Amino acid sequence: MPNLVLEYSNSAEERINVQGLLEDLHQVALNSGLFETSSVKSRTLRCHHWLVGDVADSEDFIHVQFELLEGRTPAQKRELSQQLMDVLVSQASHIYSLTVDVRDMDKDYFMKVING
Repeated sequence: MPNLVLEYSNSAEERINVQGLLEDLHQVALNSGLFETSSVKSRTLRCHHWLVGDVADSEDFIHVQFELLEGRTPAQKRELSQQLMDVLVSQASHIYSLTVDVRDMDKDYFMKVING
């Protein structure tokens, strides 16, 4: 069920291969062994308006939000976070701000329907 969302400033798209980065981050999730392959979903969100500290929108950012159902150990989540960051650094070290946030979702409130 994990959802990987790659958020980025629109001008970063001129400096990185967004689709390639998304595919490599998605592969990290698939290779982690923590999830069923068919349950991993990844997507991008291009931000047209952003502010970073006191440099406003003059610097680019990339943020990876990774939400998963609770039940993984802190060590597993830390390792996943580090592997995602490793991919970011290898492909986007020239981007001003790179961040990763791995979060648990509450199983009691998550709902899913698959049609077809």
